[in-house]
Amino acid sequence: MGIDTNTSDYDWNAAFAALAWQVELGVTEVMCEAAVDRYTLPEKQAPMIPKAQTVEAPTKPAPPDPAKAAQTAAASCADLAALRATLEGFEHCELKKGARNLVFAAGNPHAPLMVVGEAPGRDEDREGQPFVGRSGQLLDRMLVAIGHARDADDPQASAYLTNVLPWRPPGDRDPTEDEIAMMRPFLLRHIALANPQVIIAMGNFACQALLGQSGILRMRGHWGDCGAIPVMPMTHPAYLLRNHGAKRDAWADLLAVQAKLAAPS
Repeated sequence: MGIDTNTSDYDWNAAFAALAWQVELGVTEVMCEAAVDRYTLPEKQAPMIPKAQTVEAPTKPAPPDPAKAAQTAAASCADLAALRATLEGFEHCELKKGARNLVFAAGNPHAPLMVVGEAPGRDEDREGQPFVGRSGQLLDRMLVAIGHARDADDPQASAYLTNVLPWRPPGDRDPTEDEIAMMRPFLLRHIALANPQVIIAMGNFACQALLGQSGILRMRGHWGDCGAIPVMPMTHPAYLLRNHGAKRDAWADLLAVQAKLAAPS
């Protein structure tokens, strides 16, 4: 039975009534005028592309900034014992993994004179003390000559020795800028807790950490300051052992330090 869809009185209601009537008769499919071969595949079948699923990668916490971690750790130290313990537990410096010992300090922490070196060498790493071996022996003679031995019983006649880096760099290489920046908060806290009257900065890297400059042969003999504390840049004893002619300039620098220590506060 066909339905004339071209008559003017054919509307939606009539179409719906016709469809309902055919469903009532048992119609289950709508047939086309031409048969459909459902076993024939199309010549070209579009590939089935699975829908991409967006998977959010787990958010990893940002690695800690070693310099900021050092600043926070150093600021929490109320005394030198706490500072040493904090350095021993500080895990952000790779130098610690290859060093034998922490090289913290030597001498009297109440001394008016503080000597800051660069980094421990083989002898310092083995003994856990700064400025040992040939360069340390030379430094001791230099300090004794101006009345400040590291092992003096009188604190006012003693000296206090430390380094920018507390761990030996592999192969005694130079400290890197990142290593200096990481350890600088500990060094500044060390100075604040010891509160010396005068500081000697031994070598380029000590000057870089304390004064923000390098070029020791140009800087030596000229006073700088770290906060309110006078700093005398000096060539390192290891340099003096290789360049004997530089000892005269080093002696002049030591005399300037001696005069500064003797001057009224």
